Amino acid sequence: MSRLLSFPLPLPLPLPLLLPLLLPLLLPFLAGPVCRVLVVSLPPRRAVRLLVCSAAGLAAGSTGALALLVVPGATHLRPVAALGHLLTPLASGSPGAAVGMTLVAASLLVVGGALLLRDAHGWWRRLRQARVLAAGSRSELVVLEEAHPDAYALPGRPGRIVITSGMLRALSAAEREVLLAHERAHLRSRHHLLVATVELAAHCHPGLRAVREPLRYALERTADEAAAQAVGDRRLTARAIGRAALAARTSPARHRPGFALAATAGPVPLRVAALLGQPARTRVPGARPRLAALTLLACLLVSAGASFQAADNLHTGIEIAQGETGEE
Repeated sequence: MSRLLSFPLPLPLPLPLLLPLLLPLLLPFLAGPVCRVLVVSLPPRRAVRLLVCSAAGLAAGSTGALALLVVPGATHLRPVAALGHLLTPLASGSPGAAVGMTLVAASLLVVGGALLLRDAHGWWRRLRQARVLAAGSRSELVVLEEAHPDAYALPGRPGRIVITSGMLRALSAAEREVLLAHERAHLRSRHHLLVATVELAAHCHPGLRAVREPLRYALERTADEAAAQAVGDRRLTARAIGRAALAARTSPARHRPGFALAATAGPVPLRVAALLGQPARTRVPGARPRLAALTLLACLLVSAGASFQAADNLHTGIEIAQGETGEE
C-alpha cells in the first residue's frame, strides 16, 4: 500500500504552473502605452534607463515562460522522459494537447530566433557597407559627397560622425557645431547598444516592438540636451535640429544603417518644443509619469517573480515525476 501511495500521480498542466507563465506573456503588451507617457514626461536620461531595463527584463521573462511551456508536453516523449529519468509525464490528460502546447511554444521560440538572425545579418551587412564608405577618413568626421542632406552617428571602433555635403550646405557654421555635438553625444554614450538591446527585446515579444520609437525619441532628446549644453544655447540647438530635419525630410537615407541614430529622426517638433521649454534636468515629474513609471516597474517585478515561481513549480513537478516522494 505504501508503494502505491508513493507512486507519483500524473500531473495535469497545473494552474500553479500555467497561471504564472501567462503573466510574463501578457505584461509586455502594457509596455508600449506606458513608455509613450514616460518619454514625454521624464528627463531623457532617466527615461532611457527605465525603458531599456524594462524591455530587457520583460523580454527575458517572456522568453523564459515560453521555454518553460515546452517542458511539460515534451515529457510525453520517451526520449525526453528517459533523459530526465521520469516515471510519468508532467502533464496528464490528452498527450496531444500537452504536446501541441509544446510545439506552439517551441515554434514561437524558433521563429523569433530565425527572424532575429535574419535581421541581425541585415544590420551587420548595412553597417559594413557604411563602414566601407567611411574608411577613407582618419578623423572622427566623415564627409560624403552627396547632394541629399543627411548626418548620423556610425558605431564601430572608432565611431564616426558621417555627414553629407548636402547637409553641410544646408546649415550655418554654428548649426553644424550643434549637429556634430548631437552625433558626438550618441557615440560617446554608445546609444547604438541601447537600440540593439531593445531590438533584441522586440524580437523576443511582439508587445515590446512598441518600445522602439519611444526609446529612439528619448535617445534623441538625450543627445539634444547634450548638444545644447555643449554649445551653451538652447535656441540655437532647437533651430539647428529643426533646419536639419527640414533639409533631410525629402532625402533618402541611402547609406545609413538601420540602427544608426540621427539628429533628423523621430518627432522633431516635439524635440524642438522641449528644447525651447524648461530644461529637462529641472523638470519635476507629475503624478501621471510617476504612476506610469511605477506601472512599468511593477510589470517588470511581477514578470520576474512569476517566471521564477513557475520555474520552481516545474522543478517540484519534475522531482515528483521522478518518484522522489517519501514513503509512508
